[in-house]
This record gives sequence, C-alpha cells and structure tokens, in this order.
Amino acid sequence: MTTPASATPAPARPRAVRPSAVRPSAGRTRPSPAGIRRAVRGGALGNYVDQFDIMLPVAALTPAAEHVFGPGHLAGATGWVFAATLLGRPIGAAVFGPLADRVGRTATTRVALAGIAVTTALIAVVPGHTVLGAGTIALVVALRFLGGVFVGGEYTAAVPLAMEWSDPRRRGHLSGLVMSMSPWASTTIAALVLLLVSALPDGAYAAWGWRVPFVVGALMAAGLCLYYRTVVPDSDAWLGAPQRRHPLRDVLVGSHRRALAQVLVLMSGLWLLTQMAVPTMTAAVRDGGVLDPQALSFALMVATAASAIVMHACGAASTRTGRRRFFVAFAALAVVAAPATWWALAAAGGAGGVVALMVALQLVTVTAYGPVGAYLAERFPAGVRASGYGVGYSLSIVVPALYPVWLPALQGAVGADAAVMGVLALGAVLLGAGAWLGPETDRERPLP
Repeated sequence: MTTPASATPAPARPRAVRPSAVRPSAGRTRPSPAGIRRAVRGGALGNYVDQFDIMLPVAALTPAAEHVFGPGHLAGATGWVFAATLLGRPIGAAVFGPLADRVGRTATTRVALAGIAVTTALIAVVPGHTVLGAGTIALVVALRFLGGVFVGGEYTAAVPLAMEWSDPRRRGHLSGLVMSMSPWASTTIAALVLLLVSALPDGAYAAWGWRVPFVVGALMAAGLCLYYRTVVPDSDAWLGAPQRRHPLRDVLVGSHRRALAQVLVLMSGLWLLTQMAVPTMTAAVRDGGVLDPQALSFALMVATAASAIVMHACGAASTRTGRRRFFVAFAALAVVAAPATWWALAAAGGAGGVVALMVALQLVTVTAYGPVGAYLAERFPAGVRASGYGVGYSLSIVVPALYPVWLPALQGAVGADAAVMGVLALGAVLLGAGAWLGPETDRERPLP
C-alpha cells in the first residue's frame, strides 16, 4: 500500500536541527486570505515572467540576428545563446534553492527577480556587431547565462511558496494555473514580436525594434520584484520547519535522494516530450513549407493558447484522480497518441490540417505539466522543498534540451520522422515510469 509522500515525516537528524535553527514564528499574525491570494498570484506571475524572459532571445532576436550578431556568426551565436541559458537554469536552482530553504522564499524570489530585470535590461542596450564585432556575441551570451541563473532561482523559490500557501483542495487547480503561464508567455512574446515586425517600417525592427521586448521583460521583472517586496509573506510551512544545515546535500545524496531520482525520471520524460512537441515541431513545419512565416506564427499562438487552457484543466483534474494516477494515465495516452500525431503531421498537406495537428501534438504532450507544481512541492518536506523542486525541475532539462546535438545523429540512423516518434514514445515511457516509481502524494492536507 502506497503512503502519501508528504505524510511521511523527514527522518530525524538531531545534529542538523538545533533549537536556535527553528525559525521563530510565535506572535506572527497569519496573513489574511487576500495576502495568501497575493502569494499564489505571485507564483503564477513569476512563472509568466520567467518564460517570457526565456523566450526573448529565440523570439525577439531571430528576426534581427543578422543585424545584431553579423551574418558570419549567425548560426554559432544562436547556439551559444541557447546553451548559456540552458546551463544557467540548473546552476540557479542549485544556488537559490538552498537559499530559499534557509533564508526564505520571498527574499530569494526578490533577489532572483532583480537579477532577471537587470540582465534583461542590459541586453536591451547591447551594441550591435558593427560596434563590438564578436564582442556582441560574448556579451549577450554572458548576460543570458546570468539571466538563466536568476530564472532558475526565481521559480525554485516562488512556485513552492505559492503551493505552500494554497488550499489543499485547490492546489492542483492553482498548480495548473501557475504552469499554464509558460505557454501563455510564449503566446504573448510571439504576438508582440509579430506585431512589431508587421507595424514597424522595413529594417526598423532589425535596427532597434528588437530591443522593445527586452525592455518590456525587464519592466515586468522589476514590477514583480516590487510586488514581492511589498505584499507577499513567507509561508507558515517554511517558518515552522526546522532549518536544515545542508538542504541541497540532503536532496542530492542524503535522505531525499531517492525522491529526487524519481522526480528526475518523470521530469526528463516531460522535457523530452516538450523538446519534440515545441521547437522540433516548429522547425519541421517551417521547413515543410506548408505554412508561410506569418501563418506559422499564428499557428504557434493558437497551439500554445490551447495547451495553456488544457494544462490548467489537467492540474485541476489531478486533484480528483491523484497526481500519480494522472501522470500514469497521461503517459499511457501519450505513448500512442504523440508518435501517431507526429506521423499524421508529417504526412499532412493542407494548411488547416497542419494547424490542427500542431495543436493536437501539444495537447497530448506538454499539457501534462499542469500538476507538476503541486506534485514536486508535495514530494519534498518544507526544509528542503525549494532545493528539491528546483534541482528536480531544472537538472532534468539538460539532456533533453541538448537535442540539437543528439537528435540529428539519431535521425541519420533511423530516419527523420522515426527518430522524433521514438523520442516522443521514450518521453512518455519515462513520464509514466517516473510516476509509477513514486508514491501517491497527499493532496488533501496542507503541505507540512
């Protein structure tokens, strides 16, 4: 019989818990329902700002890359910017997760948001290659690395805080809301760039218009930092938990290492599904030539909006079914539906069919993120929750996100479409196996 993960107390470790290490919460006034709602709202807005910042280099710089980086450095610059952001996120989780567990969720979130605001604003004023030459690439890569560190730190602190404040009966619903901010942010940045490219005179976007989305992103991060500074309190769950001396070590090699390993399997499957269903699908449709660039942008906005709505619903559904049972059932559907949808998409010839299948592929893959915020928070106790959440969510992305390195070799061996279909099936299997290996979490009581 499986026992709820959050109902099992962390093993007693007398040396790691001193009376002085227990955070004093006596005399603290419990925040009003409005204050709790602000904390949950902050988690959702934080995830939106994070994803907006992550998508900026891809969406905003691509139409202006030749002007910014120079024609001779286009391919290399794109790859390095992508790799820098990728490497920054797990490092940020490893740095800021223990801080959030020891210093506090809100203080850590404020620092991370300030870092996002500064690094994003600095990219908005980076000189083009005509001024710095290859130095432009180096500067943008360095800023994207630092930005990735801060992004990894923001969701590592803010999402566990939102889940700690949420009502148990609504935790799945709120998890779906928080996680759905990712596709909503992708939709927003795609719409903003499309609007700027269409509205500005020829050459204006490449000359200066690409800077506007970065200014918008910096202002959003700064505004959210002020929001956390003024109205978002730390949770009772964190304040009442004994302080761990080494929360990251406890997660990596200590008493919670098995929970982390199980989460890494599950999240690796989700990230594989994501990489095939979003960037790989986009490139395949673009190269297929059925949709022109504007039609492709519109199709992506429709697909991400649909996935956001269903993702929110999936988070709510997991409260009724149980998180573990939801992931296992979703994986059983995806292992068949995802490869079949890709096969149909590769064979589609009409624009209407291509758009419909693009939407369908996202629905049977990335919408499984809906319960992730609640599930990862429920898998770790308060003393190590931010560390466990951040490392489990961020470290698992590294191999899947390096698909530009290993996918072409796989496609050369078995064929372009067969390789993608195989990776989609593998992602579904890992998702289901990761859920099966873990317990059913307690979705009926507040997080301990």
